[in-house]
Amino acid sequence: RERMGYHTTRNRADFKVSNAAKIHDWEKVDIPDRVNPRVDYTKLETTYPDLLFDLPDVASDYPPLEPLKDILTRWPQDELDNPYMPFEEKLLHFDFMDPVQREAAIKFRDNNLPFKVYNVPELSRAGEKWIDDDYIADSFRQSLREKPKGKDLLKNPVAETKDGTKKRLITGVGGRAQESNDNFFVFFVNAHWDVSTMGSPPTMDNDWDYKKWAKHARYADHISLPWNEKHYYWQSGVDMSERFAPEDNKSFISKDLTMLGSAEPNFFMWNPQKNKGIQCRFGERGVTAATHYDQGKNMVAMVVGAKRYILAPPKACPKLGIETDKHHPTFRHSVLNFGHLSRLENNDDEITDFEKEWLRLAGDSPAIDTILKAGEVLYIPSHWFHYITSLQKSAQCNTRSGVDREGTEEFGGFETVQECIGETADE
Repeated sequence: RERMGYHTTRNRADFKVSNAAKIHDWEKVDIPDRVNPRVDYTKLETTYPDLLFDLPDVASDYPPLEPLKDILTRWPQDELDNPYMPFEEKLLHFDFMDPVQREAAIKFRDNNLPFKVYNVPELSRAGEKWIDDDYIADSFRQSLREKPKGKDLLKNPVAETKDGTKKRLITGVGGRAQESNDNFFVFFVNAHWDVSTMGSPPTMDNDWDYKKWAKHARYADHISLPWNEKHYYWQSGVDMSERFAPEDNKSFISKDLTMLGSAEPNFFMWNPQKNKGIQCRFGERGVTAATHYDQGKNMVAMVVGAKRYILAPPKACPKLGIETDKHHPTFRHSVLNFGHLSRLENNDDEITDFEKEWLRLAGDSPAIDTILKAGEVLYIPSHWFHYITSLQKSAQCNTRSGVDREGTEEFGGFETVQECIGETADE
């Protein structure tokens, strides 16, 4: 590992490019403030399964899984202008404002099974605001967080939680843009990536502000940006302590999405003591996040646009190419691009035999896909794998409520993943 440079000090310039001042060709295109993508997935014709109000008698009946290769043969990852219709949703789809349906959703949540809810008034209100790029850009400028370090942290105010615990507050919101040479984004830890032995990292940070990122995202929808051109991704989040701050000190994310950042338990964040803040991801057409899992019980709220989620249960771990070395820069993630599944039979020289072997294995993995549309919330249980493609310009925020270690007998859980990747599954 020392030879591979996992513990070597990094040069920041190896992971960031500065091009905010550059005028790109795409900026010369007349791009409307609101762009209608060729396919608006928020309005896609969709069928839904009959509701279940109790857990199924046969555990394997829900969620209904099928081989990953069948999902991506029916609708290949990068064919964003040619979805199959009507799209058949297989995850349960509960009306949040119906108390009977909400209670049913809680049963599935507490039994570690994925589902979606819709008709969430606060999320709809946030969507009406966040569709306006100027609102988001101005809010980022007004709420920009300079995260204090060392002794400077002691200058931050302290709040007392309901149980008497004192929390040092970190308020405001940070944000950054990333870029990739195509639409595939692989997570990695900068500190473990040695450029001298591993080559250039798969993605780079850049110095764009939100306004410039949003203009390119509109451009991507406007021209139906091909998968093999450069793509950009905006990430932000708020610290877990912000929920205890006075209202005037909170960022726009906490104010607009109190359901994800409340100091009191609710349907979406039912264990505040284990919460680690709100993470938001703004994607443009085609941006695809490689397979990974989260330890936390995850509620994912789609504020604007739509994303395709492919979920796989913990028992699928050995087939997904998950990196098991905790010192490796991509630990807990896969680098498999499922867009390559359609190229397996074409004798494509750009795909190595090693990758082909893993893709064939992954193709047999049990999985389910769903389109998460603006106004919907997806529940992803602990240790369930997910692979995500932004279908159009989108904004999504999520929050987690502690770690479940039980899982289910049928689909696995913490112990399944621990056995797959070693004793570091919960790190």
